[in-house]
Amino acid sequence: MINVGRILAVDYGEKRIGIAISDELQITASPLMTLLRNSDDGVIAQIVRLAERYSVETIVIGLPVRTDSKEGEMERRVRSFAEKLQSKTKVPVVLFDERFTTRIAEQVLLEADLSRQKRKRVRDKLAAVVLLQSYLETRRGT
Repeated sequence: MINVGRILAVDYGEKRIGIAISDELQITASPLMTLLRNSDDGVIAQIVRLAERYSVETIVIGLPVRTDSKEGEMERRVRSFAEKLQSKTKVPVVLFDERFTTRIAEQVLLEADLSRQKRKRVRDKLAAVVLLQSYLETRRGT
């Protein structure tokens, strides 16, 4: 079966939220934007508009699971954010383990030899791309 809808990925952070989107065949992830987080309600409204604009069929939110499996404060915040988002859209909201996405994104940017300022500007979008690509590959079983 061929998928024909986009998936939107959200890398939730305290200050910035990285957004990535898949192609319509759900093969590749591309960076879309970084949202500045003033309030969850404002960001949720922006994500709902993006989901409508790009005809998104699923919204994936990175869940920062701790390596010791205990629920941390950030994990609670992300779960709460996901519940609020789900209450504002008919698009299914899925939580996906994002344990190392930001670290992987930072490593890629370091290897690209970008300045600290440039890394800061793209890190969140790239973390969302890593999250979404991992989600896509997991769904495909690769």
